[in-house]
Amino acid sequence: MSYILRTNSLIKTFGNEEVVSNVNMNIKKGEIYGFLGPNGAGKTTIMKMITNLIKPTNGEIELFGEKLTDTSYEVLKRIGTIIEYPVFYDKLTGRENLELHLEYMGCHDTKVIDKSLELLNLRNIDKKPVKDFSLGMKQRLGIARAISTKPELLILDEPINGLDPIGIKEIRELLKMLCKEYGITILISSHILGEIEQIADTIGVINNGMLIDEVSMDSIRSRNAEYIEIITKDCEKASYILVNELNISNFRVEDNSLIKIYDLSVPQSTISKTLILGQVNIEGIIKKNNSLEEYFLNLTSNGGVVND
Repeated sequence: MSYILRTNSLIKTFGNEEVVSNVNMNIKKGEIYGFLGPNGAGKTTIMKMITNLIKPTNGEIELFGEKLTDTSYEVLKRIGTIIEYPVFYDKLTGRENLELHLEYMGCHDTKVIDKSLELLNLRNIDKKPVKDFSLGMKQRLGIARAISTKPELLILDEPINGLDPIGIKEIRELLKMLCKEYGITILISSHILGEIEQIADTIGVINNGMLIDEVSMDSIRSRNAEYIEIITKDCEKASYILVNELNISNFRVEDNSLIKIYDLSVPQSTISKTLILGQVNIEGIIKKNNSLEEYFLNLTSNGGVVND
């Protein structure tokens, strides 16, 4: 199996605080890797170490089969990045910013500028300074700059911040196309878990500086089967009926107002009818599939233990 990026026991401390703890990431060539974690979990710090913006306290980073060092300039030329918010020369136009970027990256094919701007739907901006761009336009320009050098690895830290739903959809389709048609490997973090669920091949979940899971989306989907969700304030009475009248034991009560039934041998209509006849006030009942969001919340709220 070919890996483009691997970390080995990666540690970063600031003062006496360890913000990244023994992280071992494995990103395969040609995949989209969704990097998930709460604010302050360590995602951006790891991305900065991968791009040599800050140095690890301990551990190693391997890019394209080579150990990352202080002098890994050629390796870094094969990467496109947005770390935190993209920064530009505000008085210059978007095109002029891309021209400067290509120059210091040693790329002399200026035709890629038009292609990059077209892919990000940035038109008629040649006379407009970046200081007059909206936040969404700056995000688009940042992605255009990141892909302008045709990188083999694209690292995007919250790239859809500030985009409207149409823009988010366009970026989603763009990233899928870059991976599939151009073979670009993508490492992307985002708080919009529904978007990551639609594009990622592999998920890495980090919490409190520790990588607590690294798993394929196919595996998440297969382990999270359908369930019936019941919203009721009569959870105690409903639980009694489920066990004693319907012989259902595989369920879980959450927040004293929500029941998730994982045993689907009894039809939903039968469950509903039996509970109503038992004087249980049902506010809602629906069949659902566990989402990436539920998997993520379950994982991070249980200290890295997945409840199946």
